[in-house]
Amino acid sequence: MHVHDTYDYAVVRVVPRVEREEFVNVGVILSCERAKFLEACIEVDEARLRALDPAIDLGMVGRHLDAIAAICRGGEAAAPIGLLPPRARFHWLTAKRSAIIQTSPVHMGRCGGDLAATLDHLMERMVRLTKPAG
Repeated sequence: MHVHDTYDYAVVRVVPRVEREEFVNVGVILSCERAKFLEACIEVDEARLRALDPAIDLGMVGRHLDAIAAICRGGEAAAPIGLLPPRARFHWLTAKRSAIIQTSPVHMGRCGGDLAATLDHLMERMVRLTKPAG
């Protein structure tokens, strides 16, 4: 009998104008403690961000989002946070903050072991726009 992995995930959001609380989902961070898995997938729809704030600094946003992926990978390149265990890095990344880059509350799920496929599935549901049938 195959044991399902439990995982935690949070949706990464860009909030161009924090005072307005409008956001665009741009990625997902997925963590599975048992598998020592911590990965982020980020896909930015620049047109959607510009619709909320035409003057948004996309370069700055990109640098901050790149830092999320680096922290997930860990190591010295991700500064002191990158040296923490994966679970501690996940909690640091998903801590509540009032900034242009935020995460949703943490949610839990179960999968049959293919965490990369689970991350892609979450991206499809939470980030990527689906085209209407027709």
